Amino acid sequence: MSKKATKSQSLTLKKIFRYFIQGVIILAPIGITAYVLYWLFEKVDGILRPAVYAIIGVDIPGIGFVIILLFVILVGWISSNFLMGSAITLFDQLMERTPGVKFIYSSTKDFFEAFAGDKKRFNKAVLANVFAEEVWIVGFLTDEEMKKFDMGADKVAVYVPQAYNFAGQLYILPRDKVRKIENISSGEAMKYAVTGGVVDLDAERDEQTKSELKTDRE
Repeated sequence: MSKKATKSQSLTLKKIFRYFIQGVIILAPIGITAYVLYWLFEKVDGILRPAVYAIIGVDIPGIGFVIILLFVILVGWISSNFLMGSAITLFDQLMERTPGVKFIYSSTKDFFEAFAGDKKRFNKAVLANVFAEEVWIVGFLTDEEMKKFDMGADKVAVYVPQAYNFAGQLYILPRDKVRKIENISSGEAMKYAVTGGVVDLDAERDEQTKSELKTDRE
């Protein structure tokens, strides 16, 4: 085989490999997202679907998921009613005072409220100077009152999420070691942190702007 033919074959293999990598980059996020959503759907659906089948004798895919979804919406609607809201508040206080249950219940409740409830805590994105003078990490200011730990007003609590992981670390730092992030939202800062900084925030903003303009035209 001539050198020219060998070089041409090598270029073709490189091109095929490049196409393969490009395909993986496109399909992997779609596949992983679809799998996670399918897994979540199956887990939730499996909670009540067997019970529904036992009652009516018909296996309806998704019926358990729909029932649980409607139940969650119903609880949210009922809790907005004054009388039922008071009853839920009493139940909440009971759970808070029950030994053993209190830790699990209050921790879980505070976790969800920190993200989506009235007590949102991850809404103050900051840069924290932790390990070295010129090393900064993305975090969220969660507490500015450290008296409970016998620390002065110059200390604050900063939560730092870990990249590609549902975990993080809490640091108590001097105020002068923390800078507020002004140019991006808290949601963008969280996405930047948990993706290890690989997300292109400017590109995402451009795409969102284009999408909003397209929607307005329609």
